[in-house]
Amino acid sequence: MKALQGFKAVELVVPTGKSTMTVTDSVIRFNKATAVELGYPTYVRVLVNEKEQQIAVQACTAKDANAIKFSKGDGKQAGSVSIKTPAVLEAVTKFFTLSNPSDDEIDQRVINGVNMPDSKAIVFNVADAETSVTKRRGRRKVSE
Repeated sequence: MKALQGFKAVELVVPTGKSTMTVTDSVIRFNKATAVELGYPTYVRVLVNEKEQQIAVQACTAKDANAIKFSKGDGKQAGSVSIKTPAVLEAVTKFFTLSNPSDDEIDQRVINGVNMPDSKAIVFNVADAETSVTKRRGRRKVSE
């Protein structure tokens, strides 16, 4: 079929949204779309490329080196996924200068990812990070 040479089939699976990673000084959060695009992996590896200033999250198994818990199964993952592992936090936050403006606010960086389905990974470019500030949640300090 030389008439169709160079064509490829249209993928029928439509992504549910853009993969997003949010970085603060105490947590790295991935939105639910990240879990969906990776296929709801139970474990992932977080990879950093210091030269290219990139961070990647790659699906893996529990037996792989540096595997950390990530997602629940399809239909069970209700919201975002948070990673608080100290070694991962240190490796990722060194790309950013984070400073909380006040006791009520949290400095954060938000990055949209690029899906790499052949590698079962999503890559986040540090240069694409957007700065934002959010209000702190949880119990408030009692004012004196």
